[in-house]
Amino acid sequence: MKNQLPWWRSALRWIGIVTRRQLRFSLMLIGASWGVVREALRPNSWRRTVRHEFRVTLRQAAGGGLFSTLFTAALTGVGIVAQAVYWLGIAGMAESTDSLLATVLVREIAPVLVGVILLGRSGMLGLTQAGILAMGGELRSLEAQGIDPFLVLAVPRTLAVTVSSFTLGIMFSLASLSVGYAVCRGEHIISMPIWTFLYDIVGAMRPIDYLGIPLKLVLSGFFLSLTTLLTGLDATNEDDIGSLLPRGFARGIMVIMIVNVTLGVTIA
Repeated sequence: MKNQLPWWRSALRWIGIVTRRQLRFSLMLIGASWGVVREALRPNSWRRTVRHEFRVTLRQAAGGGLFSTLFTAALTGVGIVAQAVYWLGIAGMAESTDSLLATVLVREIAPVLVGVILLGRSGMLGLTQAGILAMGGELRSLEAQGIDPFLVLAVPRTLAVTVSSFTLGIMFSLASLSVGYAVCRGEHIISMPIWTFLYDIVGAMRPIDYLGIPLKLVLSGFFLSLTTLLTGLDATNEDDIGSLLPRGFARGIMVIMIVNVTLGVTIA
């Protein structure tokens, strides 16, 4: 059938379709974020199944990701902390070490690396499970039984990953600084006690960092978990796991970078 629309209306129609398609997931993420916050504040939402899902996800995300976080933190301590202390001392800029480590490691690197670890260990797992439920029709079965998949799956898993992100972020910072201090102390680069070393770095942080750093960790965990879950729950019969995983990973990385860059610019 021949298109009867004039060219300018066809062009506007095409622009509208593309814009709606590109903004659809972003608008869905904004709405789901408000839904998680609203349901989390309602006492009636925390039924036994929701509490069970929260505990299972918290154990998997925080407990399962602890070794990966500490191992990555140890490598970061050797590769960044020790190198920064050594080379700044050689350059005669040892007084800048505390502010540099507080700015680069604690405020910028820790939230990004912890977010990537959680994305790989928990985000992809949640996406796969949600995608299998959506493509297999189990979500419709749950809805037919009066069970809200968003309340049972999205709310507890998102909140559990949010708590895990904050916990692992603090563990990452402490572990990387401790390993970096141990390497420098073993190489006789510094001689101060570790408590003085950590105290000086904490003292180099600005007052706004005590709000900005926890906010980065919390929002990164919240949005990356919700983004991967929504990608799985939004799967259609035309999708498969092979197409969902790259899409969810790309969206998760994008969300982590948007949160960290936006808050980094805001609190800079």
